[in-house]
Amino acid sequence: MTIEDKLLEIAAYTLPALITGGVAFVMMQKFYNSEESKRKFELLRENQKQALPIRLQAYERMVLFLERINPTQLLLRVAPTSKSKDDYATILSHHIQTEFEHNLTQQIYLTAETWDIVLKAKNSTVQLIRKNALREDVADADKLREAIMLELTETEAPSTIAISYLKEELKRVF
Repeated sequence: MTIEDKLLEIAAYTLPALITGGVAFVMMQKFYNSEESKRKFELLRENQKQALPIRLQAYERMVLFLERINPTQLLLRVAPTSKSKDDYATILSHHIQTEFEHNLTQQIYLTAETWDIVLKAKNSTVQLIRKNALREDVADADKLREAIMLELTETEAPSTIAISYLKEELKRVF
């Protein structure tokens, strides 16, 4: 037996073993990756199952916040303590800010775009109150209430627009 025959014999045994080992390695790697993706999917599904009620609650709280800062609701709930329109505007703004601070942590569970809409609704409502308080024809707190209510008959309240957006977002997300 010559060296060439020995090398050929070694190659005849080694080559199939290497091919079998390579195929086994690739199959094991695919199996491992598949199992890893299954574990990640199960973990994600479990997290979503636990987070879904919390996210829904956050949306509910934001709708409640927007309802509470709706100028129509706010004016009915918060009566003027004096005749001063500036004092009343400050009280209304303070109520809005207090409600906002109470719900500040809900932004964690909302999309960035939704949180931005909520912020814009809050700021627009405060701006609506301040704008009407600066009007010359509004003399006292009662006239301020009337001016705000009159403006809301002509335009939609910012919080109403935001609530509509939140409802549409919920339909898309859930």
